[in-house]
Amino acid sequence: MINSKTKKTPPSIDEWLKEAKADPAALQEGMLLVHNGIVRQTPKVKVRQGVDDGSLVKGMEFAYDAEKVEAAIAEAYQMDGIFHVKVWLNEGYLELGDDIMYVLIGGDIRPHVVDALQFLVGKIKSECVTEIEQK
Repeated sequence: MINSKTKKTPPSIDEWLKEAKADPAALQEGMLLVHNGIVRQTPKVKVRQGVDDGSLVKGMEFAYDAEKVEAAIAEAYQMDGIFHVKVWLNEGYLELGDDIMYVLIGGDIRPHVVDALQFLVGKIKSECVTEIEQK
């Protein structure tokens, strides 16, 4: 799944928001929430598990399975109160500070939107992508 593709140009979040608000489903939405994941210097194992081996991340090889991402998006649409879902994933070698992903969720009330964002980002990170930190 890892490849040497060149990283992509990130989308315009302003355009995403305009698109979401222009959708007929927007009349049912009370919240739009955006997630922007970026490459950080601190290794995942330190942040998530508290294990500090003294290393620092210099970049990341990133790839994803498009079919699995589409299936995860479809699942998010099945959640209560969710009317808009958009995902962009980068690929290739990413440097510190580069965008890894953007996720936009639109829904009726804050708890539904927050839950859907948590679900979708978690599913993408755990089942749809491969991240190899370069140290």
